[in-house]
Amino acid sequence: MSASKAKNVLGSDLQVCCTDPMTGYYRDGSCNTGSGDSGAHTVCAQVSQEFLDFSKAKGNDLITPRPMFNFPGLKPGDCWCLCALRWKEALDAGMAPPVRLESTHALTLEYLDLADLKAHAVE
Repeated sequence: MSASKAKNVLGSDLQVCCTDPMTGYYRDGSCNTGSGDSGAHTVCAQVSQEFLDFSKAKGNDLITPRPMFNFPGLKPGDCWCLCALRWKEALDAGMAPPVRLESTHALTLEYLDLADLKAHAVE
């Protein structure tokens, strides 16, 4: 499904999450997904230092750049397409970063409740 036809958790067209840094499973700025995306990188989140530290402690270092994977490393305030289950893990630990609902793919609702996403929504 192309990003232009994908829907967000609100039922409207999926919006771009971030292009600086370039995010998304397909590195096109969108939290679009497909059959190869086993991690469901569908949640557009605005990361905080607390979340980045939490994620690193859980074995997912989002701070260190990895050029070979076209990954610049994140800093607080960056938006990034997170794996739905990583966001859920952070939610359960009280560390969930804010979410851009219009840029969060509808597939996310297979993993998370809309009420939880809305409770952490930012414009």
